[in-house]
Amino acid sequence: MDIPVVIFGAGGHARVVLELLEEAGRSVRGFVADTPDVTTLLGYPVQDWKDAIVDGSGWIVAIGDNAVRRKKAALIGSAFQKVAHRSAYLSPRMSWGEGTVVMSGASIHTAAIVGRHCIVNTHASVDHDCVLGDYVHVAPHAALCGHVEVGEGTLIGAGAIVTPRVRIGRWTVIGAGAVIRSDIPDGVMVAGNPGRIFRTIPYEP
Repeated sequence: MDIPVVIFGAGGHARVVLELLEEAGRSVRGFVADTPDVTTLLGYPVQDWKDAIVDGSGWIVAIGDNAVRRKKAALIGSAFQKVAHRSAYLSPRMSWGEGTVVMSGASIHTAAIVGRHCIVNTHASVDHDCVLGDYVHVAPHAALCGHVEVGEGTLIGAGAIVTPRVRIGRWTVIGAGAVIRSDIPDGVMVAGNPGRIFRTIPYEP
């Protein structure tokens, strides 16, 4: 059964998710956002969160910021959907959680486990036996080699490479183009080749 989808968010990421749903042939009811001045987007209605009437719908929280996405998902609580672009490769032996979106050209390989409300972005690669916690974002063209573990809420920046069997902590930021060859703790920002910690950042408990 095709459950109609409501998209939480009205920014650039939300527009991309809309097109994923359209190309997958899914019914879309429209958007919900905290933007009372915006009433339509790409031909769909935008409801203010306080006034939204969406009974019987499924949800995707289409907000790029990992921490904000977690907070909005907690408001909704359930009935989340997931979607992948038709050009993405999803191994039949991988698993992915509710609310997760997989963009065009991305690949997720055998025995990988992708958590809830994740973003596997354009042409990102998640290789065999990787484990991604909830609210992780693997940015465009990033590559996770086999057996990599990524903690909740972490951002793997565009074009970053993580070598096999590395463990990356929770609510950490791996900078664009970084090469990660050793384990990284929670709540830090990392950049360079090889990746080095250059500061700590506040992170979600």
